[in-house]
Amino acid sequence: MSSKRDTYRATSKHTAILNAATEVFLKSGYLGANMDDIAKSSGVSKQTVYAHFQSKKDLFVEVVGRITDDASSMVHDSAQASDRDDDIAEYLLSYAIRQLTVVLTPRIMQLRRLVIGEVGRFPELAKVLYERGPQRTMKALAGVFERFSKKGRLNVGNSIVAASAFNWLVMADPLNRAMLLGDNAIPDADELRRHAAEGVRIFLAAYGRS
Repeated sequence: MSSKRDTYRATSKHTAILNAATEVFLKSGYLGANMDDIAKSSGVSKQTVYAHFQSKKDLFVEVVGRITDDASSMVHDSAQASDRDDDIAEYLLSYAIRQLTVVLTPRIMQLRRLVIGEVGRFPELAKVLYERGPQRTMKALAGVFERFSKKGRLNVGNSIVAASAFNWLVMADPLNRAMLLGDNAIPDADELRRHAAEGVRIFLAAYGRS
């Protein structure tokens, strides 16, 4: 019983530290983040923070990984094509809107800018963000497109190339605007839907089967 309580407390502290660190890093950046502030915000001692994470760098990497994993899961958990997905245009539009809505949140944009700012110092951060974000997207989409191809709904030779084409038809312009012009440049829901629909139309013109 005591072991279960100890495990719960350790897990709770770990989560509290990650939650506090996320807010501190996003607010202050990596260099401006202070482990004392993270400890205070998480309600533990600095020694406890270091017991869970050997360094500020390790903590930063886990924060980046967790945010990226959570965002990717929101996009991909329901992304697998099923036998009920007969309307491929509707399926792809739903996927594109979900992806745009999740990725173009101020929190995710803030994380991307933060990681890009630190990539020279910590190249592994970019690797974490890429592998758990864009690369995961490419693999998930490739699997979906292969399934649609087997059902005769798409004409896809290289599924990874097709996945990249779809991803950037949908993501490129809104993402670049948000990254470079700030959160106020993030399109509203109606504009995102129109943009997603046009991306789906162009993709199906290239890869669809009538």
